[in-house]
Amino acid sequence: MAATTVSFEDGSAYERFMGRWSRAIGQQFLHWLEPEPGCRWLEIGCGTGIFTELLLDAVAPESLVAVDPAVAQIEYARQRLAGRVADIRIADAQNLPFSQGEFDFIVSALALNFIPERQRAAGEMRRVCRQGGWVAGYVWDFAGERSSGWPLRSGFRKIGVEPPQIPGAEVTSMEALKRLFAQVGLQQVEVRSVEVGVEFANFEEYWRSQTPAFTPQGKAVLELTPSQREVLIDAVRAVLPTTSDGRVFYSAHANAIKSRCPE
Repeated sequence: MAATTVSFEDGSAYERFMGRWSRAIGQQFLHWLEPEPGCRWLEIGCGTGIFTELLLDAVAPESLVAVDPAVAQIEYARQRLAGRVADIRIADAQNLPFSQGEFDFIVSALALNFIPERQRAAGEMRRVCRQGGWVAGYVWDFAGERSSGWPLRSGFRKIGVEPPQIPGAEVTSMEALKRLFAQVGLQQVEVRSVEVGVEFANFEEYWRSQTPAFTPQGKAVLELTPSQREVLIDAVRAVLPTTSDGRVFYSAHANAIKSRCPE
């Protein structure tokens, strides 16, 4: 199947799809980043505000601006964080509406690969970061087929259907992330692989939450005939670790990167 664009325009569906994963991986990422309190933060691609909320709870920022191009996602994030000290706004990562050196920490959670002009966005992240500040983020390891969607993608292949290409999958390896950051002049670049696991009450909960129509995989499921879909479901069941009482628990990997802006 050809690569496709992804539009996250349903905040509630995205929360069911990625919420538990985002919380688990965001906590590990922040532990690795070891940020100091009282800094000025910018989050790129905040989505429904899951990582934004983690930041507010964990690092006591002096200020936090969170941006995303999707109107529905921003509206959901604003509802989630109503009353919290966060400026949540619509903005394009490829053309950030901020001045040079305005922030101490620039972070992006599970979003970099979905930005069409990633090098331009990385350059913008460097521009708005102060000298000696941090630019960091993490993405699912789509390049290594270790994302949270690996059971479904494995199921597609088992029934003889090539799963859809993920936008920007080629930039999600640790080597590609290092190249991207180095190309815009970021320094002291470090990368690491992060493994997280989540649990679903049963296969039905897993299936409903992980096949929303806005994702490439969800669209591919809808394109199957009813009989093909049943075969796919059986194939996915076969690869998912399931406990004796029917709970589903499996792990996925992301690649994380952190760097410093030149002094």
